[in-house]
Amino acid sequence: MSQPVEETEAAHLSGWIAFILWLGLAAGVWFVFDGALSQHREPPLLIFLALPILVLLTKGFKILEPNQGAVMLFFGRYSGTLRDDGFFYVNPFYKARKVSLRAMNLNTPTLKVNDRAGNPIEVAAVIVWRVTDVARAVFDVENYQAYITMQSESAVRQVASSRWYDGDTNGDHSLRGDLDAVSRLLTETIQTHVALSGLEVVEARISHLAYAPEIAGAMLRRQQATAVVAARQQIVEGAVGMVRMGLERLEADNIVKLADSDRVRLVTNLLTVLVADSQTQPVVSVGQN
Repeated sequence: MSQPVEETEAAHLSGWIAFILWLGLAAGVWFVFDGALSQHREPPLLIFLALPILVLLTKGFKILEPNQGAVMLFFGRYSGTLRDDGFFYVNPFYKARKVSLRAMNLNTPTLKVNDRAGNPIEVAAVIVWRVTDVARAVFDVENYQAYITMQSESAVRQVASSRWYDGDTNGDHSLRGDLDAVSRLLTETIQTHVALSGLEVVEARISHLAYAPEIAGAMLRRQQATAVVAARQQIVEGAVGMVRMGLERLEADNIVKLADSDRVRLVTNLLTVLVADSQTQPVVSVGQN
């Protein structure tokens, strides 16, 4: 396997200095040419050779915008990179290839994956990325944009299959509830996959997450049942606390004296009223004062 290309700075000159020198050379050629014409004599042959040279020299002027880089090739060999914005002059035989260094968004398609429990889910992600090593992005992969697209899909599948949709038995490692942890894991996984190409993953987040259509109905009913059980548990706990508090207050204030059988009936009726879904009208017997 070939070694990765190491990015170096391309040899260059300020474009303004080079432009002044080019204007001076062009003025000299015109002065000689105009002098020959004014004296009605044939211009030197060197003048006709200087004209195509002047045109060739203009190919060395390069303009780069902010957050833009350019790699230089000299007859197929990498000769360096320009990363700063401005006006530059390089070897006119250089072939320049410009690359954007701006942050870019990538939306992965909706993928169908099995989570860690084996349930089919649909997941998609949005990734913010940019080029950090121009030479590697251009020379170490065939197409860095297609490369990060494929590697991102692979990373999304890997992360989604390593976690549970709703979490394990303790509610941990959830895709749906642990969004920050999933984002960090997804960012690190994609960055590992694209390290070869000189790209940086700034951020990666889940943009779509749902059960696959074939099990969505069953999972919705399971979630509803879980919510009902949790609500019932909280209602019962609250009702028991209220009954205990009521009995303690009745006895502490000497309002009534309850026998064990009276306590049972009172507790039964109070719990029926507090826990029942529909309105109830119990008959409460509290014994004798």
